[in-house]
Order: sequence, then structure tokens, then C-alpha cells
Amino acid sequence: MVLEWRLGQLHLRERPVVGYRVALIDDHEIVARGFAAMFSSIPDIEVTASVATVAELLDATAGHERVDLAILDLRLSDGSSVYENVERLRAADIEVLAFTAGDDAGAMRAAARSGVLGVVVKSEPAAVLLEAVAHAAAGEPVASTAWAAALDGDPELADAGLSPRERQVLSLYASGAQAPLVAEETGLSESTVIDYIRRVRSKYGKVGREANTKVDLYKRALEDGILPVPGQS
Repeated sequence: MVLEWRLGQLHLRERPVVGYRVALIDDHEIVARGFAAMFSSIPDIEVTASVATVAELLDATAGHERVDLAILDLRLSDGSSVYENVERLRAADIEVLAFTAGDDAGAMRAAARSGVLGVVVKSEPAAVLLEAVAHAAAGEPVASTAWAAALDGDPELADAGLSPRERQVLSLYASGAQAPLVAEETGLSESTVIDYIRRVRSKYGKVGREANTKVDLYKRALEDGILPVPGQS
């Protein structure tokens, strides 16, 4: 049983099991209709709901099948904040991809600090959105030039004070290399690499920038310019 959006209403109906279930939170009906149509031909992604608020999604999905990803408009008319919305969704084990007009760098910075997997601007081609949702639905971070630009110079992005060696280890590890390969590339022992990663996590944690998972480390590395944003030279 999954949710279907029809004429502004949520309905339950039987559907075959799919790879990932995503929901759109946007209070513009035209955007909602276009979003559902865009994903209708993607076999591994099911648009299970299109609603106007986070509260509506959480109420509608309570007790039903999971939602893997919420595509969240950062500017909703219900007066909710970005922090509040992302926090409520993540507390419900729903990952978040920010969806924005791109004219509010402050909202994008707030989304990044709240733990979204990425930021997609509504003016991007449909192919960019489709690819971003596919990655985010699988729990993978989505880097974009819009996100990088919003974070650039963010006064609240505290410096973790990583050493050159810590930055080197982080760049390799956050890129996907496991500890043995990082050790081979750096000439360190595997136990030393693990210790470096532990110290990097601790340094980010001390300045209020969560780095408990490998996805978190990847995002911190993007924010600090340790890894390049994909698509940028």
C-alpha cells in the first residue's frame, strides 16, 4: 500500500514494490503535477506523495510504507523554518533533498547545516533533478554548484582546523577509499589512518559540524574545499 496524490488529496492504493519511494513537499500545485509526471517513466522511483507541508506528509505516512526521500521546497507558506522541517523529516528516518528557486542563499546554507543530502535549483534541467533524486534516494550526497556557492564564505561554517595530513586522509577516505587503500596511498599504517579519521570526526564535532558518517565526512570535505564539487573544474 502506498500513497498517491490526486487533485490535492492523498489516497492509498495498491502498487507494486519499487526501489525507492520519494515525496515532494511543495505548496505549488503546478510544480507538484509536473514533478509526478517527470518521474512516471522511472521504474526504480515511485512518487508516493505530493503535499504542501511536512506535517501533512508525516501525518499521511504514519503507519504506512516508508518514504526514502523528501524533496523539500525551502520556502513553504505555512511559516515553518528550514531547520524545523529538515529536523522533523530526519527524525522520521526520511532523507532530504532541498528544492529551491535558488534566490535565497541563507535558506540553502540553513538546509546544508540541517543535514540535507544536497540542494537542487528548480531552474536546472529535468535530467539534473532526476539524477539528483536517484542519488539522494539511495542515501548518497548530491553536490551542486548552487550548494557550493551558498556555502562559500558562510560565516557560520566554523573552521575545524584540520592539519595538512588530516586533510589528505579525509580527501581519500571521503572520496570512497577504504582505510587499507588510504594507508597504501599515504604510506601510513591502517591503524594510523583509522586514528586520523577519528580525530577528523572529533574536530568537526567540536565546532558543531556533524561528521559521524562517511556521508557527513564527504559533505564536510566539499564544504571546506578539500574535495571539488562534481562538475566544477
